[in-house]
Formats: sequence, structure tokens, C-alpha cells
Amino acid sequence: MSLSDQDNRPVGIFDSGMGGISVLGEAIQQMPNESFVYYGDSANAPYGEKSTAQIIALSERVCEVLLAHDVKAIVIACNTATSAAASHLRKKFTQIPILGMEPALKPAVQDFPKGTIVVMATEVTLREKKFAELMLKTASKAKVIKLPCPSLVRMVERSVVYGPEAEKELKACYDNIDLSSIDGVVLGCTHFLFLRKALKGLLGEGVHIYDGNGGTINNLKAILLQKGQLAQPNHQGSFILKSSKDEAYNQQMLDLLRIYEEVAL
Repeated sequence: MSLSDQDNRPVGIFDSGMGGISVLGEAIQQMPNESFVYYGDSANAPYGEKSTAQIIALSERVCEVLLAHDVKAIVIACNTATSAAASHLRKKFTQIPILGMEPALKPAVQDFPKGTIVVMATEVTLREKKFAELMLKTASKAKVIKLPCPSLVRMVERSVVYGPEAEKELKACYDNIDLSSIDGVVLGCTHFLFLRKALKGLLGEGVHIYDGNGGTINNLKAILLQKGQLAQPNHQGSFILKSSKDEAYNQQMLDLLRIYEEVAL
């Protein structure tokens, strides 16, 4: 790869709040030479309780903020915004690649073709056309249980990711499900990756947990490679955290990023 095929500009990543920090953490681990600008639209969180039109408008505004930082690509680190706004954003901002998230349902049903799979996500993700298409595409004899968990999003926004409160909220979400019947859980919201350890505590080590973060970052790497826009191998990667709230919230995001490996892997 020649120097002309390298690009040290940052990659933009955004979410409605804290959840996408898990995607940023994965990106930093997998792409240490890249720089990132992360934007948490915390003043408008959670997106999962808003209309499609509202999510599109908010996502547009965030993309404008990221483009002002001269980003070379944007990752929508939010399943809800991906479902509601990705198609619109790609048509509006044609100058750069825009990647989204997809619930990792396919590997789950491949591993358990006749098993029981729980998909934890927001109401918007579960009701949008994109998820219905994913269900059709991965059609199998597996039993798929849709589990909207709005209280968990709000909890992670407060940086509560383990301990008694997290355990109590998770248990309440699973109240009407036979835990012994579950083979796999798909984390269809980036906020929920921070609850992986607590979820393992509730469901047991035998239940497989799937998320789409790794696949999204692999797609990002492939696209940047194809476009000749990977950072130089000797470039020291960095990140900037921004939000629509205040500096105290930015510190919360930094604290959550620091414990990413501890609670999410």
C-alpha cells in the first residue's frame, strides 16, 4: 500500500448515548492505528422511544457534526438508528461510507437451528422493516423471542452495568421467559454489551451471547482497505469523545470505555 493509499483522518462513530462506546472500544482494539470521533447524542437518549421521523432528524444532525470533523467514514453504533435512519443517511451523505449495526441473529440460528434465541433490542429495532427482513433472511426452525428492554437502556445511560440494580433489572426483563429453555441471546442494542457479564450471571455460562460489534468493525476495515483509506501503519491512533450534553457526561463515557473489557467481553 502506497502513502497515497493511506488516510489518517478519523472515523466518526455515533449513538443515542453510552451504548456505542462498546463499538468504540471494539474499534480501538481492532484498529489501533485509526483515530475516532465519538458522538453520544445523550440529550436526546434513548432513541428507542422516539418516532422514525425523529430518529432520522436527530441522526442527520449528528452526521453533520461528525462531518465537520472531516471524518472519512461514519459508523452508526446504534441498532435503533440503523433500523430507522441508515438508508436515509446513505442517500443524503453520499460522500463517505456509512455503516450500521445488525443484530447477530444469523450466527445464533446457525449455532442453534432448532433452539430458543432471545433478541434483546429496543421497540423501534424490533418493529422496523429491517428486522423483519433479517428474520426472513435467517429463516429457520429456531424459536425467536423478541424482548424489548427500554429500562436497561436508561440504566446503562446512568453507567449502571453491574451490581444489585443491574441484576434486578435484568431479572425483571426475563420474568416471563423460562431461563432453562434459552440457548442463545442476541444483543440487538449496543447498550446491552455492557451488561454481558451480568447477563451471564443470570443465564449461566452455558447460554451463548451474540453481538454485532465485531462484524461491524470488520466491515469498516474492509471498506477502508478497499478505498485505500486505512491509516498509516505507524500512525498513533487516538479518540475524541463528544456529546450533546455536558462535560460531566463526557467523563462518564470515558469511564465506561475504560471498563469496556472488564464488563463487555
